[in-house]
Amino acid sequence: MSTLKQHDYHGTFRGARVLITGGAGFIGSHLGARLAELDAEVRVIDDLSGGHERNIDPKATLLRGSILDDALLARSVEGCAYVFHQAAMVSVPESVEKPMRCMELNVDGTRSVLEAAKRAGVKRVMFAASAAAYGNNPNLPSKESDAPDCWSPYAASKVAGELLLQTWSRCYDQSTVSLRYFNIFGPRQDPKSAYAAVISAFSDALAAGRQPRIMGDGEQTRDFTPVANVVHANLLAASSEKALAGDVINIGCGTRIRLLDVLARMGEVLNVDASPSFAAARAGDVRHSSADISKARAMLGYEPVMNFAQGIRATLEWANAQRGEVGAGNQHAGGTR
Repeated sequence: MSTLKQHDYHGTFRGARVLITGGAGFIGSHLGARLAELDAEVRVIDDLSGGHERNIDPKATLLRGSILDDALLARSVEGCAYVFHQAAMVSVPESVEKPMRCMELNVDGTRSVLEAAKRAGVKRVMFAASAAAYGNNPNLPSKESDAPDCWSPYAASKVAGELLLQTWSRCYDQSTVSLRYFNIFGPRQDPKSAYAAVISAFSDALAAGRQPRIMGDGEQTRDFTPVANVVHANLLAASSEKALAGDVINIGCGTRIRLLDVLARMGEVLNVDASPSFAAARAGDVRHSSADISKARAMLGYEPVMNFAQGIRATLEWANAQRGEVGAGNQHAGGTR
C-alpha cells in the first residue's frame, strides 16, 4: 500500500490556484494541507460554523464567510483552476431537525458554487457526495448504478447536489465529479460536536474514562475510511485527464466493519476496557454500508493509501497529542486558556 505523500499527481497542482469550500473543516483542512505541500496556491472559504481557523494550513488564504454570499464566493473563486466543494451541513440528525436549513446549505449552496465556478472558468469541480445516498439498499457492496434510497434530508440534499453537477456538465460543459464518501474518519474530527462521528466520539469517551455509547445494537456495519484516502481521491479526480462530466464515484476502502469491532480495536490500541453502553438507534441512520470501489479504480486509478487499522492508530495518536497539548497549556497558563 502506497502512502499519500508518494503521489505528486503529475505536478498538476504546482502553482495552481485552488479553492476549498469548507476548508477549515475536517476533510477540507486535510485537503488544503496536502495541496499546500504540492505547492498549490490554496484559498479557503469557510464561515467557521463547523470548522476551526487553526485547522487551516499557514500557507492558505482564508476568506471568512458563507458560500451563500454570492459576492464573497465570486471573489474566492477568481483565478482558480480547481474547486473542491466540501462545505455542507454534514450531520444526519441535524438535517432531520432542520431540513430547510440543510436544503439551503447543501442544495442552494452547491448551485451557487457551480455557478461561480462556471463564471470564473474553473477547470473542474469536485463535490463531496455521500454514501447516505444508498440508504438501506440491501445490495452490498453499494454500486454507483444502484438507485438512491434517501432516509434523511441530508441524504436527499447530497443526491440533489450530484444531479446539479451532472446538469451543469451537460448544459454548460463544466467538468465535474461527485465523490461519494464512506464514513471518513481521522485526525481533526471534532469529538465535542453534538453530532460527532462515531470514531471521534468513541476516542473522546475512552480517553476520558467514560463508557462509549452505541446508538443501536452495535451490529451496524460501515466502510470506515481514513481521511487520507478521500484526500487522495480528490486529487486524483482533479488531476485526471478523463473528461469527467458529473460522474458519481464511490470512495471508501471496500470493507465492512461492525461498530462493536471498531470499539474492540480501539480498546486494544489504548489498552483499555472498551465495553459500550447502548441507546436507541437514531432517526435517519442506515443499518449497513460498504463501497464497491471498482469504478474509482477504473476511472481514477484509485487505491486506498491507508487501511482501517492504520487510520485508527493515527487518529488515536493525534487525539492523545491534542490532549497533551491542552494539558500543558492549561498548566502553563494557570488553568485558563
